[in-house]
Amino acid sequence: MSTKVAIVTGSNKGIGLAIVRALCKEFQGDVYLTARDVGRGQEAVKSLASDGLKAMFQQLDINDINSITAAAAYFKEKYGGVDVLVNNAGIAFKEADTTPFAVQAEVTLKTNFFATRDMLTHFMPLIKAGGRVVNVSSFVGSRTLNKCSAALQQRFRSEDITEEELVGLMQQFVDAAKKGELQKGGWPETAYGTSKTGLTTLSMILARRSSERETERTGDAILLNACCPGWVRTDMAGPKAPKSPEEGAITPVYLALLPPGATDPHGKFVSDKEVQPW
Repeated sequence: MSTKVAIVTGSNKGIGLAIVRALCKEFQGDVYLTARDVGRGQEAVKSLASDGLKAMFQQLDINDINSITAAAAYFKEKYGGVDVLVNNAGIAFKEADTTPFAVQAEVTLKTNFFATRDMLTHFMPLIKAGGRVVNVSSFVGSRTLNKCSAALQQRFRSEDITEEELVGLMQQFVDAAKKGELQKGGWPETAYGTSKTGLTTLSMILARRSSERETERTGDAILLNACCPGWVRTDMAGPKAPKSPEEGAITPVYLALLPPGATDPHGKFVSDKEVQPW
């Protein structure tokens, strides 16, 4: 039996680190903490080691396509693929940030949607039979969806929306933000929310595609879901949030460790371990 492997993006602190910590305790295999910054990543691995937990480190900056392809090649060569992928890396501007909204829109979607999509493009072919893919999204994405125009809501909820169409819609949002035409395009003024609407929709598209490709053999199904960790006390969400990072990690870890042979949830948006309406 080859060693199983789990990877968590953006995991040197916050929810990502809490997910790694839980997987070190519960996942039967190697657990990789990844970070853009090698020093910070290695420090986080040391902090886990001081608690008796063994994580490995791989440099991974999801905004750098060369970093993604290098990591993909490493995991393919060393493990022959990947068993668990948790796409946790993401950014959010603070409410008080004075950066122009057009810039916030471009930067936020670049990381939370386009870079995460790059990760999925390069890593989905590596996910082994019975693998688990978890995209850390947010309830803000579903709230944002409800504020979009009826036409946009219909497309985001459609069973036949394609990845290409979704990419076009996300680019439309960025372009509308730059032109100051969000309202005209049917978009609410939230870059973070829109990025997470996109990520949850992408999860549903990729789940449908993986189901179409499944072999006839049962038990081989890859389960791919988006989830909301909740409002968690992190550098990103601030100190007033009600949940600890460990509490925020519960749902992503639950989805990462869905038992062999499970068939659902798949292609869903999950919060507090429950499938949520979309």
